Amino acid sequence: MDALERDFYEERRRKWRRSGFLWGFGIAAVLGLILSAVTYRDELGEGSAHIARYDLSGVIVDDTLRSELLAELAERDSVRALILRVNSPGGTTVGSEAVFEDLRKIAAVKPVVAVLGEVAASGGYIAAIAADHVVGRGNTLTGSIGVILEYPDLTGLIERLGVTVQTVRSSELKAEPSPFRATNPAARAVEQALIADSYAWFRGLVSDRRELIGADLDAVANGAVFTGRLALESRLIDEIGGEDEARAWLETRDATLAELPVLDWAVETETTVFERIVGRVFSSGGILGEISALTGPKLYSLGL
Repeated sequence: MDALERDFYEERRRKWRRSGFLWGFGIAAVLGLILSAVTYRDELGEGSAHIARYDLSGVIVDDTLRSELLAELAERDSVRALILRVNSPGGTTVGSEAVFEDLRKIAAVKPVVAVLGEVAASGGYIAAIAADHVVGRGNTLTGSIGVILEYPDLTGLIERLGVTVQTVRSSELKAEPSPFRATNPAARAVEQALIADSYAWFRGLVSDRRELIGADLDAVANGAVFTGRLALESRLIDEIGGEDEARAWLETRDATLAELPVLDWAVETETTVFERIVGRVFSSGGILGEISALTGPKLYSLGL
């Protein structure tokens, strides 16, 4: 074999080695993606049995993605129980109503326990009492059972600036309240009726879920905020503690829950399955995407 032939065969061997390396790398990458997909599926509760943990934080508003996730928690057989972590000052009355109803659907088919963080007031407390057991820290701020509607009155400023606002409307109650004019007595009566109706609904939830009536209910349904210790005395919560106590309570409902891991569930931004898998494989921070940003509040059941 002359030098030219040796060079030819040596070059072919180098090409085969490079090709083999690329094929091996490709197969390893595909296997990694498949493994990641399986792991990702398991974290979403599609795999082995587990206890789900869901964080409800910030201002609570009506959120379709959150409702879809909570509905999936109710339906998924591999989710054996739910730990609801609440750290919220409240939110809109509609948002609070929606999350309460979604959580009650879960509680109808599996145990749900709430663990309160720094604050679980007003709408945050509504979410908490959707659970069948409520655990709070001694210094958690909770309660604030009430409804509020606030809007600015700019009439004084407008008068100083010499500005007038011309309005044409079908009746004196249309587009009330407005920051550009003083609220008339009829509009104020309508606003008060709205607040009274929502407050009666909130008060009824507390009475039903915490088994409080009469003077006991009046004492806590006055808009006041309570520490966890005071809330325990007033029967607004069941126990002082954190997630360890929550798990211990779950185990009293079903001893087999003691053997199960706790996996976090969270609403994600809209990304493709491929983007989520690649994000898990190649990023140190885990699955690509953050918890979905919520729209701003419109009407309040805020505590602090």
